[in-house]
Amino acid sequence: VQLQAFGGGLVQAGGSLRLSCAASGRTFSSLSMAWFRQAPGKEREFVAAIRMSLTYYTDSVKGRFTVSRDNTKNTVSPQMNSLKPEDTAVYYCAARDTRWGGSYDIPTTYDYWGQGTLVTVSS
Repeated sequence: VQLQAFGGGLVQAGGSLRLSCAASGRTFSSLSMAWFRQAPGKEREFVAAIRMSLTYYTDSVKGRFTVSRDNTKNTVSPQMNSLKPEDTAVYYCAARDTRWGGSYDIPTTYDYWGQGTLVTVSS
């Protein structure tokens, strides 16, 4: 499975940004997808995940981020609204077999990773 993330950029606090991750190499509907982020000097942290039609979010983005998937286009996209400077990070998409129903917020449970896209939120 190959993942390619894109859509990052520079945005002012309070603004919006939409990332996308395109997957190839496997039937997209068989994959659970997730987004993680890593800020400078910090560990990679969970942001959001989507498994079939179920979505999960870390508390700090609930109500601001919405993740969706398009199984016809093989993409997963988080819409990020009301961005804050603390959202600044490199964002990574990840994938694993959807039959795995374990913890969705642990990076090591994902088998495939994209290259990351930088999101910078200015104050």
